[in-house]
Amino acid sequence: MKILVDVIGWIGALALLTAYGLVSLRRIEGDASGYQRLNLVGGACLVVNTVYYGAYPSSLVNLVWIGIAIYTMSRKRINA
Repeated sequence: MKILVDVIGWIGALALLTAYGLVSLRRIEGDASGYQRLNLVGGACLVVNTVYYGAYPSSLVNLVWIGIAIYTMSRKRINA
């Protein structure tokens, strides 16, 4: 189980870093659906990892991260 949780955590970290890199390099916009999906998946993976290891402050940060992604995607869908 530990190895699976570690792999999930690394996937989450990679997703968030990829999203940040793409926006920083101006490859995608900050409100692009691909960027928000990467944030959503990355945050969710990191929540799994941080809850497993009892790192609850990091879990809360990632839950907020997920909430922001969901809010942005829903707002964009309403305005479309």
